[in-house]
Amino acid sequence: MSVRRLAPKELQPASFAFTAENLAFAQKQIEQYPPGRQASAVIAILWRAQEQNAGWVSEAAIRVVADMLEMPYIRVLEVATFYTQFQLKPVGKKAHIQVCGTTPCMLRGADEIIRICRERIGPQGEVTSDGLFSWLEVECLGACCNAPMVQINDDYYEDLNAENFSKLLDDLAAGRPVTIGSQTGRLGSEPQGGLTALTSFYGADGVSGPLSTPQTAK
Repeated sequence: MSVRRLAPKELQPASFAFTAENLAFAQKQIEQYPPGRQASAVIAILWRAQEQNAGWVSEAAIRVVADMLEMPYIRVLEVATFYTQFQLKPVGKKAHIQVCGTTPCMLRGADEIIRICRERIGPQGEVTSDGLFSWLEVECLGACCNAPMVQINDDYYEDLNAENFSKLLDDLAAGRPVTIGSQTGRLGSEPQGGLTALTSFYGADGVSGPLSTPQTAK
């Protein structure tokens, strides 16, 4: 794993404070654990801090979470720098794109997705001049059957190619609605040409029917 560091001082906000709603969430997480074990809530609370802080974790947020959980600052920093789901510097306000660069996605054309990100957004890890877009190449995101794919903010976009990914970026930039999941209309992880097996079922009475026919419990 590469070394992950906090954003430079000039990008760090002077302070961080949870909203009332997020503070209540944090307290609820802490209450789930017995006394002395409140540190077990660190990931959930850090995640909520990241959501509140425009998609990244600041040093001030790390200190607030550490004080809340009575943990040394370095321990919370270790968590934030270990898990790559935590972003350590500002990301695009409209879209932070994580491109899977692991073998299945590369075999299916992830290099084209990366090329488009470089051309349209810029170097990975940087935010566009308008502050709206950023991207990173990441390890497997667990959607290999629908490769290549990306995660944009909290959602997966799958079955990508140069054309539909470029359109996806256009729609996001223009504020138009986008389709989450497969960009080719594929249902789940079924074959691209449609189902070739398991196209029918046998009910309890031994009568077969099309897979789409609902089975009635008896």
